[in-house]
Amino acid sequence: MGKKLYVGNLSYNVTDRDLSEKFAECGTVESAMLVRDRDTGRAKGFGFVEMSTEEEAAKAIQRFNNQNYEGRPMTVNEAKPMVPRSPRDNQRGGGRSRY
Repeated sequence: MGKKLYVGNLSYNVTDRDLSEKFAECGTVESAMLVRDRDTGRAKGFGFVEMSTEEEAAKAIQRFNNQNYEGRPMTVNEAKPMVPRSPRDNQRGGGRSRY
């Protein structure tokens, strides 16, 4: 098991700091980051937490998965490696068609 966790189904009111403090109940949090919309800066309702040991990560999964937090049941599991995406053929930048 890895030390990086995916945390989903979060309230949009949760901050990086809130997430870090919550997971600190299970051990040392190396980092906690919500994923944000690049245009608006608004949180997308999920993020990643990195615990200092695999044991702490396992404890956090067991303790927080499906636990109600800020009115929503969190999804907590081991983060999967990011898969690189190929650029789309129809994206030329700027959002406008050349035609």
